Amino acid sequence: MDLLILGIIVFLVALIFLLSGMPIAFALGFVSLLFIVLLMSPAELNLISLRIFEGLNEFGLLAIPLFILLGAAIGRSRASDDLYEAVHRWLYRLPGGIGVTNIVSCAIFAALCGSSPATAAAIGKMGIPEMRKRGYSNRLATGIIAAGGTLGILIPPSVTMIVYGIATETSIGKLFIAGVIPGLILTGLFSMWTILTYYRESKKASLQMSHTVEPFKGYTWKEKFIVLPKVLPFILLIFIIMGSLYLGLATPSECAAVGAIAALILVGIIYRISIRNYIEILEDATQDSIMIMMIIATAYLFGVVLNKLYISQTIANAIVALNLPPWGLMILINLLLLLLGCFMPPVAIILIICPILHPVILAAGFDPIWFGVVVTINMEAGLITPPVGLNLYIIKGIAPDIPLTDVLRGSIPFIIMMFITIALLYFFPQLALWLPSQMITR
Repeated sequence: MDLLILGIIVFLVALIFLLSGMPIAFALGFVSLLFIVLLMSPAELNLISLRIFEGLNEFGLLAIPLFILLGAAIGRSRASDDLYEAVHRWLYRLPGGIGVTNIVSCAIFAALCGSSPATAAAIGKMGIPEMRKRGYSNRLATGIIAAGGTLGILIPPSVTMIVYGIATETSIGKLFIAGVIPGLILTGLFSMWTILTYYRESKKASLQMSHTVEPFKGYTWKEKFIVLPKVLPFILLIFIIMGSLYLGLATPSECAAVGAIAALILVGIIYRISIRNYIEILEDATQDSIMIMMIIATAYLFGVVLNKLYISQTIANAIVALNLPPWGLMILINLLLLLLGCFMPPVAIILIICPILHPVILAAGFDPIWFGVVVTINMEAGLITPPVGLNLYIIKGIAPDIPLTDVLRGSIPFIIMMFITIALLYFFPQLALWLPSQMITR
């Protein structure tokens, strides 16, 4: 059988299992086992446990559960509520200020937890009811949270970038730093769209809003500053983590360890959480870490099967044989990633596809750190596209009375802005590469 056709069959079978409702790790593991039995030697069955161990035997992966623990500590305390309140008190005067508050809060919370679903859930549970109360349309309110939540995998620390770095043997620290400027650009674009859309909606429905929107009092300078002591320690923690990476003082895993311990201490001192709360934090972190590690292990096994069957090499050669110009190649790759993002989680996509694409983008002259940022932004879009757009369903759970179609329509303009950012990175790659080039590597 032609290897390209075999590759298509393997991916279609994997897609069927992924869409069946089976847990992602089990789906990838079962498909791998199926094609090992059907197409490979029986000896490969004896090596399955070894392959899974190889997939997890990477020091860089230690950063994932530690960053998850950091995020769980923040999520289980009132830190997200205080962060939201502090940002709102300083930005409320802006047109569409409450919407911008949600975007900025998502960006800051993303820098603390590194998880898109956690960011969308933490900020959305406060932001969506508040925006609707202030006259925001359902589409705009849910679109803001869906898109803002995706910043969790771009603004460092990012689990997605850790996995990409391991899959392509690229510096995780440089990937983290490379995501800073694109993350700020996306935050700015999201905020500008929010302001413009809110202004258009409020102008169009000003008469109706004058009767439905509750009057809002301003804040005094005292009220603005009084909320900062609870928030500033966590902001300082972000700068310590990023500064340590930038100055080469610590590896991502070391920064994750220090950050997790510091977050546990801070929530204990500031919010006086109980032993029971600490146990819940550990339970949440353990559950999420095991889920991600199982996906990593089985996705690695699936990648080994693709390599053993020469499917990976055949797909890479087929892409190179198209002889596309660089811009055409990037359009093709981004369309492929967007399509896969509609059906698979970012971690699985990166572990399966990026090792295939890595030699292709190197041959085309693209920087792997730059490409890691592009991939991550594309994965952001996948988090808010059906049928597996996780953020869409998190928001649906927060506001069950809003139709899923409204959530999706509200997200579309933000998806467009993500691809505008990818285009900017294509024409101005230094937006992603300048900060990493200035790093003191360790």
